[in-house]
Amino acid sequence: MTAHHHEQDQRVEHGDRVHVEYVGRFEDGTVFGTSKQPVAREHGLVDPDHPEGQELSPLSFTVGSHEVIEGIDEAVVGMMVDDEQTVTVPPAKAYEEYDPDRVREYDRDTFESMVGRPPEVGLHVEAQNDLHGDVTAIADGTVRIDFNHELAGKTLVFDLHIVDIE
Repeated sequence: MTAHHHEQDQRVEHGDRVHVEYVGRFEDGTVFGTSKQPVAREHGLVDPDHPEGQELSPLSFTVGSHEVIEGIDEAVVGMMVDDEQTVTVPPAKAYEEYDPDRVREYDRDTFESMVGRPPEVGLHVEAQNDLHGDVTAIADGTVRIDFNHELAGKTLVFDLHIVDIE
C-alpha cells in the first residue's frame, strides 16, 4: 500500500451508495441469484426465450439503510472499488428463521375473494398486508399458504464485488 490516497482508495461507509456485482448461493453451492448474466445463464436463472427481458444489473443500495439484507449491508463496509469478498450470512442476518406460525390456512371462498382466482399449489400470492406467500397445499376446501420468505431459514453465501461507490 502506498502512503498517498486518492479517490479509488475510498472505503465504503454508512450512507454511501454502492453498486455490487454478486453471486448468491446456498451452502451446497446451488446458485439462487446473481447480477452476472453469464452466471445466470449457466445456472438456468435466465429465461433463454426472453433474454432481453432479464437484463441483470449490479445490486445498488445505500449502505445502512436496510435496502438489502443485513449480512450484505455489513459486509460491504470498509471494502473498496474492485474489492471482492465471499460472505456467509446466517438466517438471522438474511431472511430470518423459518417460522411455522407464518403458515396460514384459509377456506377456499375466503381465498378466492382475497386473491380473485381459484387456488393452485405453487401460486404466489400477495396479501393486503404486503405479505407474500405461496400456496403449498389445498385439501378439503382449505388452502394452505406459507408466508415465509422462500429463503427463510437458509444460510446464504454471497460473492460480492464492489464495482462503484457514489
